[in-house]
Amino acid sequence: MSDDEQHNQQFEQASAGASLTFPMQCSALRKNGHVVIKGRPCKIVEMSTSKTGKHGHAKVHLVGVDIFTDKKMEDISPSTHNMDVPNVTRTEYQLLGVDDGFLNLMNTDGGTKDDVKLPDNKLGEEILAGFEVADTVMVTVTAAMGEEQVTSFKVSNQ
Repeated sequence: MSDDEQHNQQFEQASAGASLTFPMQCSALRKNGHVVIKGRPCKIVEMSTSKTGKHGHAKVHLVGVDIFTDKKMEDISPSTHNMDVPNVTRTEYQLLGVDDGFLNLMNTDGGTKDDVKLPDNKLGEEILAGFEVADTVMVTVTAAMGEEQVTSFKVSNQ
């Protein structure tokens, strides 16, 4: 086997290279922004900075709420260190139907998506009730770090 042959690799799938997170310095984070705490994407609800101590670094105390589970999480990090910030996207879809607890959704281009679960909380019940009486139900799907979940919806009668 020649040198060239060992470098010929077959790639099954390629992506645009968009990562799930990107680094940001702690001091640059802001309230209502997003940050990864304990491996979960969180929205920052409270943030405070302590003064520089005798060992140098000012510390940033972050309190965040998980954007999918609403669990409160805390973290303390030196202000000069980098923290991961999740790439959070919100996409609006039209609800076409519900099958076995999964939503049948259509995006603005007409493409369908049916791998998003109906939330099993009050929001899920409200979506089902709205779907039965309304002409159109638009749901907002929030995606971050490989997870997707319906976070809101709106009903319109045309």
